[in-house]
Amino acid sequence: MEKSNFIDYIRIFCRSGHGGPGSRHFMRTKYNAMAGPDGGDGGRGAHIILKGSSQLWTLLHLRYYKNVLAEDGESGSKNNSTGKFGKDIIIEVPLGTIARDEATGLKEAEILEDGQEVILVKGGRGGLGNSNFKTATNQAPEYAQPGEEGSEGWKLLELKVLADVGLVGFPNAGKSTLLSVITAAKPKIADYAFTTLVPQLGMVDYRDGKSFCIADLPGIIEGAAEGKGLGHRFLRHIERNSILLFLIPADCADHKKEFEILVNELKEYNAEMLQKDFVIAISKNDMLDDELRAAISKELPQKIPHIFISSITGQGLPELKDLLWKTLNAPPKDL
Repeated sequence: MEKSNFIDYIRIFCRSGHGGPGSRHFMRTKYNAMAGPDGGDGGRGAHIILKGSSQLWTLLHLRYYKNVLAEDGESGSKNNSTGKFGKDIIIEVPLGTIARDEATGLKEAEILEDGQEVILVKGGRGGLGNSNFKTATNQAPEYAQPGEEGSEGWKLLELKVLADVGLVGFPNAGKSTLLSVITAAKPKIADYAFTTLVPQLGMVDYRDGKSFCIADLPGIIEGAAEGKGLGHRFLRHIERNSILLFLIPADCADHKKEFEILVNELKEYNAEMLQKDFVIAISKNDMLDDELRAAISKELPQKIPHIFISSITGQGLPELKDLLWKTLNAPPKDL
């Protein structure tokens, strides 16, 4: 089986650097062998940092980067010299990446902007040298702090695709074909279920240089919220989409039921998804006449905008772009 180049979930072991110990040193000069403490502080241990990159769209580059071990800080030295800090490790990740601690499950970082940096694992602080402990009553402190230990643990990196519009539909509903004709994306297209195994992104050129991002996502099957089919691997990618475009083929047996199944899977996975804007597109419009279109329109929810399109003939595609752009730029709904 061919390995996918799209990796949206990975587990890595991280260990930040230990802080360097402070120095226990006393100054000695030509004329004064006991000139006082001058031990410098230890250097900070290296951090492990996540950095957002708009040039990445997968976690593939981390597949073989399982152990991230950062440098320790160096020891302090004489003349109140601070030890060298450990060199921070920067891990570049695609926008939409979430980092969680495997042991607690808590979200520790979320990368949404290009160039954004978040410390995932902090390095240990360097210890204080003995010059910090000099007092009026203790002119020659023999004590210096050890460096603080770094942290370690398994981290889970999870990618949720960032797109304005997410294409939602059953396998083989025509999502890949639609994406290929309204964007420059070239998704794999074939006449069998689960052709799309990973999200495909494309930019839709609108008008006057405007554009928006649309994602063709792996198809839902009934029971996806319980992990059937591609299950949770698919559903987490639609959490970030502003609009969900439900694609229902004209030749399906029951258009209303198919829409309700799709909505129910979203609700079972995360009820907050029902707060997003919905648009319904009936594909394969070239197969329908006016009477059938009218009949299908009556089946569909009246409060959700719908449109008839054909990716083969191009019917309804300009109107679909207009509808999506209008929905994307509509003022927020009153709560």
